[in-house]
Amino acid sequence: MPTSSPSGASRPIITSAPEAPPHTPQEDSAAIATAVLLIGLGVALFQQAGLLTGGITGLAFVLHYATGLSLGLWLFVLNLPFYWLALRKLGWAFTIKTFCAVGALSLLTELQAHWFTLDHLHPAYAAITAGVLVGVGMLILFRHRCSLGGFGIAALYVQERYGWRAGHVLMALDCLILASAFVLLEPDRALWSVLAAVVLNQVLSMNHRPGRYVVV
Repeated sequence: MPTSSPSGASRPIITSAPEAPPHTPQEDSAAIATAVLLIGLGVALFQQAGLLTGGITGLAFVLHYATGLSLGLWLFVLNLPFYWLALRKLGWAFTIKTFCAVGALSLLTELQAHWFTLDHLHPAYAAITAGVLVGVGMLILFRHRCSLGGFGIAALYVQERYGWRAGHVLMALDCLILASAFVLLEPDRALWSVLAAVVLNQVLSMNHRPGRYVVV
């Protein structure tokens, strides 16, 4: 209802928006399953195109390409040290949901190689499409107070603590990971990998801004 100012002009009463209710366990479970499927498909595109991505998943790719050991195993093992940070800074709920998401993605990464293959996949298409898929999947996880572990935990904590955009934090960390692409991969595939990281982080930085979207 408008009120009158001393000059006689009316002005509206500004009220704050009602606080959003927390997600239910069923909503969190469905969101994590959806995100894992999207991210898993993106990881499959990266793998079949012979590309790298950023973050802890990218580091798992680096070690997978360098050692020949299972990508899913590396993804699970590399995340283990970050659960301590998650538990200390972001709480039990975040840590448990993140552990479930990472475990499900690690398992899916191992199984889906037996479920589908692609006869031809251009690295440019793989870079853009996989970047979008992984970015949207991570965005869903962030909205449900969850992440893919690793650098995602650090980036989400920094955003909540200091207001730095999670996408920008991840981009800086990705630059360190993607530098190895120019050692492990052919030059063109290394460049496509950089494009994939840019696409992924733009999805995050445009859609997960402090003050506009909050983790509930």
